[in-house]
Amino acid sequence: MMDVQEIAPRLWHWTAPHPEWKPGGDWQETVSSYALVADDAFVLFDPLVSEGDSALWEALDRDVEHHGPPSILITLYYHSRSSQEISDRYEGATVWAYEPAAAKVGKRVAVTNTFGEGDELPGGVEAIPVQNNDEVAFWLPSHKATVIGDTILGSDGKARICPPSWLAKGDSMDEVRAAVHRILKFPENRLLLTHGGPTDPSALEV
Repeated sequence: MMDVQEIAPRLWHWTAPHPEWKPGGDWQETVSSYALVADDAFVLFDPLVSEGDSALWEALDRDVEHHGPPSILITLYYHSRSSQEISDRYEGATVWAYEPAAAKVGKRVAVTNTFGEGDELPGGVEAIPVQNNDEVAFWLPSHKATVIGDTILGSDGKARICPPSWLAKGDSMDEVRAAVHRILKFPENRLLLTHGGPTDPSALEV
């Protein structure tokens, strides 16, 4: 079973081995997903459920029974992960994609909602474009935390901005760094990395 932990009231983190991981790459096999329970929403961020993990499915079943069908927020198209399986399982589930990335996300999972910067998202979440492959980070005002996809990578208690090779053609490392600095200005922020887990901003080497 995945290691599920409540890292703050109504905010959960779990890890799972990524099925597309290969040795020798520049990211770790174990990746992170997050779940937020708000007053009016049950929100999943970049969710990955390992094949055959019946215990986690049962836990999600209970959460959906108590909080309603999930709203799935995806940071970038690579991170659709188990979104389609979750959407298929729970009637009324929604899949949210950032408008510039919606076509790419839609090749991996059926998108039900698109959003732009400044739009209201489930759970009071706010989207922050990070200028990397049409990625968005998600600021959680209720928990003073930011979910980040590929732009910041963590391991061994440290964190770093992704290498230039991860950027799409036309993206700029200067723009990515500027976006990261905007994220770091949020008060008492906690980084919820999908590559690296919950991380204190002080661990980031900018």
